[in-house]
Amino acid sequence: MTERKEGHFEFLEGFPADVVAFAAKGFIDAEDYEKTLIPEIEARIRQEGKVKLLYVLGPDFEGFSAGAAWDDARLGLTHIGDFPRIAVVSDREWIRAATRMFAPLVASEVEAFSMDQMEAAKAWITANRPPDEEGPEVAADYTIPPLEDKIPPVG
Repeated sequence: MTERKEGHFEFLEGFPADVVAFAAKGFIDAEDYEKTLIPEIEARIRQEGKVKLLYVLGPDFEGFSAGAAWDDARLGLTHIGDFPRIAVVSDREWIRAATRMFAPLVASEVEAFSMDQMEAAKAWITANRPPDEEGPEVAADYTIPPLEDKIPPVG
């Protein structure tokens, strides 16, 4: 049995203030989330209002504990409307597949990229949506008929 390498998050430089870009290294546990990642993301949310996340799970990522998975889910639920975009970059197909599977459950635009698509991931996460695309589009072509039209006449 191989020994797990102690994990940590490494923040990536060169991104706009509204992007928190980080790489997971080694085996990530709940303490890594609670002492490093969550405080950084929450500070950036206080500063920027909303932040986009670029999450890199490269070849030196070994996995994460159940506590780390719980902290990740709790972070997402606590800040459900605070992440307009989330990019996940990994060569592990199961990670990209899980990202695509859970994307519809998240109130964010979510994309999965392979490691050789890192430049595309950076371009996507730093791009801002055009003003006409801000927020969900709602089609209001249908109306509900007034209830009195459905009540039979008395008499």
